[in-house]
Amino acid sequence: MARSGTPGEGTRPRVRHAGQLGWDDGLYEEGSESSTDSGTGERGAASGESGHRRGGSKRRGKKGKHRVLRWSASVLALLIIGGAGAGYLYIEHLNGNLKKADLTLGDKKMADHKANAAGQTPMNILLIGSDARDSAENQKLGGAKETFGAPPLADVQMLVHLSADRSNMSVISMPRDTMLKIPKCTNPETKHVYPAPTGLKMTNETLERGGPGCTVATWYELTGITIDHFMMIDFSGVISMADAIGGVPVCVKGNVYSHTSAGKGSGLKLEKGTTKIKGKQALQWLRTRYGFEDGTDLGRTHAQHMYMNSMVRELRKGTKLTDPGKLMDLAEAATDALTVDKGENGLGSVNKLYDLAEELKKVPTKRITMTTMPNVYGTGALKERVLPKPGDADQLFQMVRDDIPLDGKASKRKKKAPVAEKPTSTPAETPVTVRNGTRTETEYPAKGRATAVKDLLAEKGFTQGSIDAQNTESAARTTVSYPSVDMKGNAQALAKALGIPLSAVKKSTAVSGITLTVGADWREDGPYHAPSAEEKTPDSARALNGDDEKACMDIQPGFGF
Repeated sequence: MARSGTPGEGTRPRVRHAGQLGWDDGLYEEGSESSTDSGTGERGAASGESGHRRGGSKRRGKKGKHRVLRWSASVLALLIIGGAGAGYLYIEHLNGNLKKADLTLGDKKMADHKANAAGQTPMNILLIGSDARDSAENQKLGGAKETFGAPPLADVQMLVHLSADRSNMSVISMPRDTMLKIPKCTNPETKHVYPAPTGLKMTNETLERGGPGCTVATWYELTGITIDHFMMIDFSGVISMADAIGGVPVCVKGNVYSHTSAGKGSGLKLEKGTTKIKGKQALQWLRTRYGFEDGTDLGRTHAQHMYMNSMVRELRKGTKLTDPGKLMDLAEAATDALTVDKGENGLGSVNKLYDLAEELKKVPTKRITMTTMPNVYGTGALKERVLPKPGDADQLFQMVRDDIPLDGKASKRKKKAPVAEKPTSTPAETPVTVRNGTRTETEYPAKGRATAVKDLLAEKGFTQGSIDAQNTESAARTTVSYPSVDMKGNAQALAKALGIPLSAVKKSTAVSGITLTVGADWREDGPYHAPSAEEKTPDSARALNGDDEKACMDIQPGFGF
């Protein structure tokens, strides 16, 4: 499958902006595909409840889940192919299908994972959905002819977190219209440098700034979550995968026809109840916005989560994947549609994907949790865009960083509690650098916080404090960093003096001495108050369990038949 060239190289016949049509439902200006014979499958009884509705102005944002589904299908399909004993030459052929790119294009080095008490580490995979219309098949499926050949956008972004003990898996989807800061990215092949843009930009613009590695760097900048791999896919391959699986059961609470008088909509037409969809109809489900819930991308995101969970359940059954021809078709579609991270530790071979699938397979569906990054609508010029929701988004990211299951159940092994070390010097002999990291996506840094905390440290006996005014990086939570083991006890003593938990004291090669970063959780004067120890996924993340077979989509008024 061909791909769009690297942004900045050559001349583009057309230029598209991040807010324009991408993975939005339907074929846009060509109108919806109203035929109902595109993969219509078995009918079933109406079932279940769906999550709450969310109001607000319509926007094109959360295209996220479509691709994720394909990624899961891709990995699991490769698992099945490998288990069937595919020949060496065929495996090499599939390896040749895979496209590869650098994991990260940012300047910031991602932190190493912290092992649990058993020495296990988690794994984080960023799933990226490109809206590239760079092939005949992508153009046919994607519509929007005016964007053919334009730089691709990362319209779908989902972070998959596989717990250290492999007992659970969490997924966080980020709406494509999320406004955030994009770091400087350098294309490793052309050496072209994309400076960090001024102000906030849409997250889907990251892909055109050098490739998927810039999307990875942006996620790390926002969340602090170490990302081990990425998998990127475009429009192609979805129909083949859905057909090979044999169909995926989905449910709607009423008859639905995604079609507007202006010719927009996915063309999805389903009767009330449960239908097993495949082929083009599966693609329509994944792209439907008009007709689901309140007509925004939030509803579409939820529908995609339902599809993904249902698809995983079908793949786990394995009853439909018995035809060798379909398995080969699925493997071809999966590998041909994927771009993965390269390098010795990357996913650039079928064997690596097989190993990944083996790890994913360890998680029972009842321990899979789909969520959407908590978000709020912007104001003024950003009224149709979203921002990470203060507090809730940080809490979700922190839970993933700390390897806390989003389904509310305890992991099989408890995390190893930090061990207090003996200080090697007195507070008065301990130099401390203080940074103001209180900036958030919606608020400027709290003025004077570094100075105030430096004075507070002096009251506690740490009189050798200094302020690092040059470092303006934001931090969701207050942390104490130290560069070498001999400073650990001193760093812990400082944290204890301020009431900062020992879990917030971390070794880091990015600092030259003990460094206290005042986070967004300490914007106000006064003593530090540690965040609640409650390990609960925010309601605003709209969690959906992988075993929920009763999940059923609400239908938007005016889109029935």
